[in-house]
Amino acid sequence: MERLMLRGLLVACLASIPFLFKKKGLIIWLLVFFSKGVLATIVDNFAVGTGRIKYPVRFFPKIFKTNILYNLLYFPLLSVVWIQITYYAPPASILLKSLYFSVPMSICQWWMEKKTRLFEWKRWSIFHTFLCVNFSLFTIRGFISIIKKIPVQDINSKNNLQ
Repeated sequence: MERLMLRGLLVACLASIPFLFKKKGLIIWLLVFFSKGVLATIVDNFAVGTGRIKYPVRFFPKIFKTNILYNLLYFPLLSVVWIQITYYAPPASILLKSLYFSVPMSICQWWMEKKTRLFEWKRWSIFHTFLCVNFSLFTIRGFISIIKKIPVQDINSKNNLQ
């Protein structure tokens, strides 16, 4: 059953890519995607390395100790959606919208930890998941806020053609 769930998640993630990576803002969405993949991998490697979480059923178990589907595809895609939703939102709205993502994800992981073999929490809880999800969402949102402030020159401007 767990392998079927992982394959279903893989298909759903791959099917969503054309809808999330539209031409407008593609560079920002790719920055979010790849930076979130790096951040999720670092946090998950720490959690797995310290024995807090274990992934008994995962893709490429002989190569990776973490759930690479979650770290490198699902969570980055979810972050792209979150950034797209909060891109022009005021700070108070961003805080509320983060709960729309972190609360269901925490509850879903808690349920899956109880009912499947996808996760085994050793020294981990639903609150750790909630905090880590919010930490990573706000870290990426802060990163994008900084990127938005950097002025971008037009490639076809007169100064660049001389």
